Amino acid sequence: MYRASRAVATLAAVGIAGVLLWAATYFERGETYGYWAAYGIVAAAGLVVALAQIRGRSGNPPLMFLLVFVPTLIAAGWVIVAMQPHGNWFRDHVLSWSGDIGIGDLVHDLGTWLGVLAFGIGYTLGLVLEPAPAPVEAVEEQAVMAPGAYDRGAYDRRAADEPTTAERREVVSEDGRVREADRAR
Repeated sequence: MYRASRAVATLAAVGIAGVLLWAATYFERGETYGYWAAYGIVAAAGLVVALAQIRGRSGNPPLMFLLVFVPTLIAAGWVIVAMQPHGNWFRDHVLSWSGDIGIGDLVHDLGTWLGVLAFGIGYTLGLVLEPAPAPVEAVEEQAVMAPGAYDRGAYDRRAADEPTTAERREVVSEDGRVREADRAR
């Protein structure tokens, strides 16, 4: 997408993301089902904004999935799972492991920004999904040039003047016929 079409797509995506964020407020985040529904919708809003940025030409290398999306999903997902409102096996283990490796306070502090983390997961996924460029066959290009364009004679002064010399020898008679002049130079 280029120029105005990309701007319009971005504006539409921001509008759709705004509606999705508004819809996420209607879920009861104090319950596990509402918690996951709300933050899933926030992640979808990030995905919508990212998909609006698809350029469609250069694409992204497949390694971006492993180097960008997977670490983002692990780090942000870790905090989102730890901050679930009701305890379950996943939440209990993540909180326990967070305390064991000394990041429990960090996880709780980042828990303030759950919406931003969910949005970041969706946005990063959208960036990873950008299409890769189509493979291009290597074609040996050959320049098209006039016959003899790079021949040595093309740069010879006498060869360059040849048409002029031929024109000097031609004389047009009164009846319109072309005849060669009697005198040659």
